[in-house]
Amino acid sequence: MYHQKTYLYHLYWNLDLTNMGGTSIITKRFIKCHNKLREDNRVRSSRQFALSLEYLPQSLSEILKGRRDVTIELLRKAVEKYKINPVYIYTGEGPMFMTEEDHKSFRVLTIVTNAQEDERIVHVPIPAQAGYAAETSDPTYIQDLPTFTLPDYKYKIGTHRSFDVSGDSMEPTLFEGDKVICSFLEPTLYENAMKDNYVYVIVTRGDVVVKRITNMIKEKSQLLLHSDNNFYEDYTVNLGDIREIWYVRAKISPFLPSPQNIQNSLHEEMRQLKTIITKQGQSIQNLNMTVGKALDKK
Repeated sequence: MYHQKTYLYHLYWNLDLTNMGGTSIITKRFIKCHNKLREDNRVRSSRQFALSLEYLPQSLSEILKGRRDVTIELLRKAVEKYKINPVYIYTGEGPMFMTEEDHKSFRVLTIVTNAQEDERIVHVPIPAQAGYAAETSDPTYIQDLPTFTLPDYKYKIGTHRSFDVSGDSMEPTLFEGDKVICSFLEPTLYENAMKDNYVYVIVTRGDVVVKRITNMIKEKSQLLLHSDNNFYEDYTVNLGDIREIWYVRAKISPFLPSPQNIQNSLHEEMRQLKTIITKQGQSIQNLNMTVGKALDKK
């Protein structure tokens, strides 16, 4: 049985809310944000703050007293409603609250876990990719996609997606029908972590593409996208149009016979075809002889 968690996009997926000698540092920063909201009269009381986030006032009181840690869901709602800055919550850097412009670009990343809280890999097949580009933050949409796990330990840490490869633009590296297994790239890492000529899945406002990249974010706030198939021209995508980026770590390809087996198969087919043509030629020759004898008798 699966359920969903919605993680703060800019906090990524790995907030440590465990106790660190008492209340976690994440919770302490959350409390500072709550206190600031009260000081500025943006909320009348802690009770009103809790109710506005659909949270029990008694449970919030426990958090404010340091007896329990803030939950991911409460953080998400507070970020959405009061524009609490997730970068501040996670790192302690920057302002406590986002500007209106920052808040408009804020999104969440939805994942799927099993009953043991183990994260599963969400697969995005070709028919779902157009909808995925438009509905990346819709928990219901993500929940309806197929999920699976892989045994390698590297897929147990972090958030991963798999995508079907469509078309021939990445041949001969990737073929239609291949699946790429990817790890999520946190937006704050785009500028420095994206490596030229590596392969990424780029999710824009209207499309999902698999391409090699040249990182021009620092100079032009753009990525230059390359296809391995020289028939296709390079093109740029603006940073503001990018919704998600996933680093391609592996691929799953359909099993095909070895080249030697394919060659043997072709030779066998040619041999059978030659035999059939020879037999047909003999049949035609015999028919001509029979017709000739019949005409001679007349």
